[in-house]
Amino acid sequence: MTKASMLRRLKLESATFDTIRQAVARAETKTTGEIALAVTAESARYSVYELMVALCVGVFAFAVMLPFSGGIQQMLDKILWGAADWYLPAFFGISCFGITALLFFVANVPAIDRLIIPASVRRYTVYNRALRHFVESGVYATKNRSGILIFVSYMEREVRILADTGISAKIAPELWNLIAQDLAEGLGTADATGAFVRAVERCGELLAEHFPAPERPEDNPNELPDGLVVLDDEDIE
Repeated sequence: MTKASMLRRLKLESATFDTIRQAVARAETKTTGEIALAVTAESARYSVYELMVALCVGVFAFAVMLPFSGGIQQMLDKILWGAADWYLPAFFGISCFGITALLFFVANVPAIDRLIIPASVRRYTVYNRALRHFVESGVYATKNRSGILIFVSYMEREVRILADTGISAKIAPELWNLIAQDLAEGLGTADATGAFVRAVERCGELLAEHFPAPERPEDNPNELPDGLVVLDDEDIE
């Protein structure tokens, strides 16, 4: 899945990013915590699984056609007015290659990908991609270790919320998981923007409860950029 396709399906436009950015800014005025958001079309290239399935279907097609070799040879003789001996293996080779190539292309459809890629692989891959962005974006390096990352991987339909050590010591992971689950469900509706905003607000409420903002705004610097970051396709390994 490409970034452009993901943005189109989620209906993420300029106004959407402004709305999410404003929601983050409002939430962070009430807490010393920092909220970062990122979304990616998919967390990895799954070509090995797509190719494996396509090859299996190609082999299956070969096995199905094999008992009909005589009939296929007769068909070739009629069509080509006497087929050479190598026409039959060429027919099998071209047919199986075409079926494999077609299935490899079809397997790139997100709905098909989610069927052929094991759920455990998708979860592991998304977690690793979220952890990588957690480090690369500097969420781990806030002054009070009070940063969280809301990470969405669209193709896998997975949402991860990673919290730094200062937060994880005070807020149970189950609470973040509930917010992540609600966000994942919301992204499946027509109001992806509202789902992001609600997730930010709920995270902000939890952070404000345990990491309230100081009385003076100047004592609460903004350490991370606000808003939703869309990761490029080139970032996928």
